[in-house]
Amino acid sequence: MHSHRILLSSYIGRKFYTITSTLRYSSSSNTTVNISHVDDTPSVRLIGINRPTKRNCVNHSTALQLLSAFKNFENDDTARIAILYGEGGSAFCAGYDLSEVASSKISVPMDYNKNEPGPMGPSRMSLKKPLIAAIAGPCVAGGLELSLLADMRVGEQSSKYGVLCRRFGVPLIDGGTVRLPRLIGLSRALDLILTGRTVHAQEAFNIGLINRLVPDGQCLSEAIQLAKDILRFPYECMNTDRLSAHFSVSNTVDDSLEHEYLYGRQLIERESIPGAKHFIEQKQGRGGKYDDVK
Repeated sequence: MHSHRILLSSYIGRKFYTITSTLRYSSSSNTTVNISHVDDTPSVRLIGINRPTKRNCVNHSTALQLLSAFKNFENDDTARIAILYGEGGSAFCAGYDLSEVASSKISVPMDYNKNEPGPMGPSRMSLKKPLIAAIAGPCVAGGLELSLLADMRVGEQSSKYGVLCRRFGVPLIDGGTVRLPRLIGLSRALDLILTGRTVHAQEAFNIGLINRLVPDGQCLSEAIQLAKDILRFPYECMNTDRLSAHFSVSNTVDDSLEHEYLYGRQLIERESIPGAKHFIEQKQGRGGKYDDVK
């Protein structure tokens, strides 16, 4: 196992970032997931699928590397928010590599084990910290399922979505039938699941499949800015509310209200009282303003 650190100066969209990257690999030719962070905001972790010649399709090796990258993110206290994207700027992820499926080189276990990787890698995880997906080009089949793992999705004007694996008899086994109905509702989800049709960016935005619609070439820069905006505010309170929202989707109203209260009240002394004093003494954030909050 080898590792090295490199500095990459990247012009992303219309913004210039210096990215510090730590790559760990068995051999450089086998590294298909890049891990880095924005230099002026080290708490923003960047995870890039690096198979651009394959439209960033995921094979078994890439799936395991993605799982490792997300586990490292979860266990790294210095990383507070992650962004998943596709290297090359022309594809987020076009799904699982069907050439590997066709060659019968993969083995799909008969039993489900939540602690084992899904075919796409981290799809069985319930992330403890926020994830944003920055989407350019195709985000289809297993790639769509990966994007549904994120809390928010930033899609470019030419991005495309859909259960395109419907055409080839490949089922959704990385959370697509579970997360998609929760995200956009059962009726719309069944439309995509049954027809396998392509959904273009404007429709994806209209139905809530993506949260931000941005010009081509700007999904990563806009996702980075979104991550920075989120991190401006008290982190523990934000993330506790995020986890409570996720909890409420799978539990009763009463259980969800109790969960929200019990976990929220733990933050009163740590973040709420200092925040209220800041509001009163510094006179910032009044009238719904955000820009003057420090």
